[in-house]
Amino acid sequence: MSGSAQWRPMGQGDVDAAAAISDRVHGAYTEKPAIYAERLRLYPAGCFLLEGDGQVLGYLVTHPWAGDRPPALDQLMGRLPDAADRYYLHDLALLPEARGTGAAAAAVDLAVAQARAAGFDRITLTAVNGADAFWRRQAFVDAPVAADSYGADSVSMVRML
Repeated sequence: MSGSAQWRPMGQGDVDAAAAISDRVHGAYTEKPAIYAERLRLYPAGCFLLEGDGQVLGYLVTHPWAGDRPPALDQLMGRLPDAADRYYLHDLALLPEARGTGAAAAAVDLAVAQARAAGFDRITLTAVNGADAFWRRQAFVDAPVAADSYGADSVSMVRML
């Protein structure tokens, strides 16, 4: 990754900044701050913030998950599943000024490292807003799973590790 931007662990004090980036980047697919706060509380090891030149430029939220259906969009989970069988990349969002810097690829590397460290053999995600092309470049492939709450144009994807 070029420049001075670096990924660091997210803290509870970062939730509002992550939610503001989501609002700016995701449009109809944004989620309430409570969603990010809960994901961070449930699995802090999977939550990161991108900072550069004193400003927040992006975030990454990942966590263990079970089964083919992804967590519902903008819904609290309550707890992580007891029998998680995959690692879920819940969200990666970058402000426009952080795109093209290598930050997204570095975030994928972080997610892969976290998934492997936790003993998972796959990462799943739901691509929205046409992001499936980016995810294919990151070695994700389409998975035949409906992600109902994410809309008809969403694409469920998986990357085997």
